[in-house]
Amino acid sequence: MEEKYKEPLEYEKVSKLLTKYAIPSIIAMLVSALYNIVDQIFIGQGVGVLGNAATNVTFPLTTICTAIALLLGIGGASKCSLELGAKNSEKATKAAGNSICLMAVFGISLFIVVSIFLTPLLKFFGSTSEILPYAHTYTKITSIGLPFLIMSTGMSKLILADGRPKASMFCMLIGAVINTILNPLFIFVFNMGIAGSALATVIGQLISFGISVHYIKNFQHIKLHKKSFKLDSIIYKHIFALGSSSCFNQLAMTVTQIVMNNTLAYYGARSVYGSEIPLACVGIIIKVNMIFISIIIGISQGMQPIIGYNYGAEKYNRVKEAYKFAVGSATIISVIAFLCFQLFPRQITSIFGNGNETYFIFAEHYFRTFLFLTFINGVQIVSSTFFTSIGKSVLGLFTSLTRQSLFLIPLIVILPMFMGIDGVMFAGPIADAAAAMVCIYFAVHEMKSLTIKQNNLMSNHNKIAEV
Repeated sequence: MEEKYKEPLEYEKVSKLLTKYAIPSIIAMLVSALYNIVDQIFIGQGVGVLGNAATNVTFPLTTICTAIALLLGIGGASKCSLELGAKNSEKATKAAGNSICLMAVFGISLFIVVSIFLTPLLKFFGSTSEILPYAHTYTKITSIGLPFLIMSTGMSKLILADGRPKASMFCMLIGAVINTILNPLFIFVFNMGIAGSALATVIGQLISFGISVHYIKNFQHIKLHKKSFKLDSIIYKHIFALGSSSCFNQLAMTVTQIVMNNTLAYYGARSVYGSEIPLACVGIIIKVNMIFISIIIGISQGMQPIIGYNYGAEKYNRVKEAYKFAVGSATIISVIAFLCFQLFPRQITSIFGNGNETYFIFAEHYFRTFLFLTFINGVQIVSSTFFTSIGKSVLGLFTSLTRQSLFLIPLIVILPMFMGIDGVMFAGPIADAAAAMVCIYFAVHEMKSLTIKQNNLMSNHNKIAEV
């Protein structure tokens, strides 16, 4: 059984493997993004600009959930892949069990915190007095689904590491389909407004959770038992380390969102746009950009088990090949996204409901300026996952934080002081350029290091053969 898992990852053509693993990962990530996009589309059509603004204000909670899920899901999956590659099946089993246990603990804890501090949190996220009632109604209901969202998203990564990419995809896909069906039904047929959209989201998340539980009971290469769920400090420290890159990247997005919301509300009130138009437009732009980002993350996650296993098996040439193919694929997607954002900003914005001309002018300007260097964004995302997959968690964490924490957040704060609300827009491409250059530097250095390792390995094999 173990050999069946090993052989494809170690010997099958890298491009075929990446396609096999990446497509389900992409679909799973798109599904996660579509939860919010579907909500925003139907809320925009049924509630209006204030409803759109409310979903933007509450969005940091979604990114926090995703951060936790990736911390534990990708951390656990990376640990599993490395241990399976090194033929340590017992450690792989413990990693999966500890990961699942922590997902439950973190999910329930987050629900309790949000329930107690809901109103202060929404104000902290940038809600204005006009938006707060909508945001409160929406979040009060969606908070129920937070534990299920964390566990279903996290467990899908473990299922992927188990060599079942289609099952990983299905866990997330079915919930999104249910959400898409129920959203218009609750909003337009039952006239439930923004509360209906929230309820549809929770039901979809609950169903995804149930399907994920079914699959983890039937792992192919990992046999879970009660001892697997007993927390082991050595194991979960490794999980935290390996998942920290993806986690902190999401948390950085959360902080960025909060800083951006408050900056837009402040400088928007001092512009012709007002506070509500920038908040509504940026919410749309960020979530549309999430579709593109989700594809890139899906490629990087599909790359993870291939790189993790082959690095553990000392197949360094295959590690390099997988990384280069992933970066190339991500760059192609990035260029397509760039063209869409530059050519069709008004058309994209109109999908999420109507507004006045000022609303569309701001949206177009923001799309074209903030996302101007979208075509290089794939390098940073793929590279940070690559470093994590080979066990270099610190470098993975650092590169994952370059765009958001090191560059974007300071620029969002500083540039508007001189440029007003336009400063937020120009912060995006500057941060993109700086992050890409940093990641390229470290990636080139790591490629050279892998070449040296492969040459040394071959040299040792030749010496043994001679003896």
